[in-house]
Formats: sequence, structure tokens, C-alpha cells
Amino acid sequence: MSPLWPIALITFKEGTRNRAFYGISLIALLMMGAAFFISGMVMRDVGKVAVDMALSTVSFSGLLLVLFVGIDLMAKDLDKRTIYMVLARPISRQQYIVGKFIGISLLIVTTVCILGLFGAISIFLTKWANPAYFPQFSWGPVLLADTFIALSLILLSSLSFLFASFASTSFITLILTMISYIIGQSMSTVKALVESPQTAGITVPPITVKLVQAAYYLFPNLSLFDIKTQAAHGIAIPMTYIIWTLCYGIVYICLVIVSAALLFKKKEFP
Repeated sequence: MSPLWPIALITFKEGTRNRAFYGISLIALLMMGAAFFISGMVMRDVGKVAVDMALSTVSFSGLLLVLFVGIDLMAKDLDKRTIYMVLARPISRQQYIVGKFIGISLLIVTTVCILGLFGAISIFLTKWANPAYFPQFSWGPVLLADTFIALSLILLSSLSFLFASFASTSFITLILTMISYIIGQSMSTVKALVESPQTAGITVPPITVKLVQAAYYLFPNLSLFDIKTQAAHGIAIPMTYIIWTLCYGIVYICLVIVSAALLFKKKEFP
């Protein structure tokens, strides 16, 4: 039997036992409950606020999960030297990386599903209490937004594996992952600004334009997966956009994990 599944299953179980996992889940549930009361304070936009807060809670909680649970699961094996016991078995370093990644991906998907369910309950209760303020609401965009959130978090997690494959400490991995997230969320806007600086009345040196364009194609465009606004307004997402975004995410993840496995193969352990 392939060792990938046992490694993935152990990683998933370790993730569910992590104290940070329970803390993040509790914070998310409290935010979901608060969303029901907060959305009622903005009666004119109660529907939009309820959907946006539910999806934002799922996204924020998932980000915390990747940064503080996913990275920790990888660092724990290296810090406690348990990786030596794993690699002493007939398991290659590439299989270890892929197995770990599958386990964390399962943890992310499970967490997003659970939080998405509670978010749907929050939206449903708000809709039941204020039916007149949900004129264009549809569950389809909400479900798609949750799917895109899960895919973006898995993509971000794959980057953390890439950084962990050559970084000397988990702190460096955390910082690089956070930087990638910030760049991925804002790079589309920055690229549009530097390519058309006259719209903002500024001057951008050509070298800056080249650097921004290089970063745009090198780092993942995480803003593609952010459709919370469309879901909140009940706007239908074109099928071409859905297919293209899914393919982009899957291909990027595969390329990053392959790179991480190749780099981890040459990594020297302390």
C-alpha cells in the first residue's frame, strides 16, 4: 500500500488535536454568532453584511489554520526529530512531503466545510428574521465562494511547504507565507496601478513596473479566489471564470508541491 495515505491520515489527526485548531474554531464560531446580531444593525444591507461576514469568517479562520496549525505540523517533525523515524521506513522524502500536504489539505477542506455549514446557518437565520432584505440572494455563489476559499488556502499551504523545504526555521516559513498571502491578495491592484499610473496622477519608474509584473506572474493571484462580494450581492459567476480559476489553482498547487518535493529531497537536517 502507498505510504501517502497513512502519512496523510496521521497528519490530519495531529491537526485536529492541535490546541490552536480548537482556539481557531472557537473564534470562528463566536464570529459567526456575532454576525447574526451585527448584520441586524445595518437593516438596509443586512443580507449583504450577513453573507460577507459569514464568508470572511471562514476565510480568516482558514488563514489562521494554515499559518499556525499547518506550518506547526511540518515544523514539529523537524524540531522533535520525529522525521528521522518516518524516513527510516521505506518512505521517500517526496512521499513524505506529498503525504503531509494531503493530510493538511484534508484538514483545510474539513474545516472549511464545518465553518461553511455554520456560516450557512448564520445566513439562514438572518434571512429568516429579515426576509425582505435578501432580494437577490442565492446559495450557489455562497457555496462556490466557500469552495474557492478552500482552494486558495490549499494553495497557500502548498507555498508554506515550498518555503519549509529550504527554510532553516519555521519562523522564516511563517514570514514568507504571510508575505506571499499579502502579495497574492493585492498584486492585481498594484499591477493595474503601475501599468496605468496616469489614472492616479503618479509616475512609476520602468524598473518598478518590471518588478511588479514579475511578482505578478511569480506569486499566486489569490484575489481570483475572492468572490465574497459577488456572493453577497447575489451576482452569478460566469462558468468560464469558474473553470479557469479552478484550473489555475490546481496547476499552481501541483507545480509548487513538485518543487517542494524536489527541494526537500536535498534538504540537510540538523
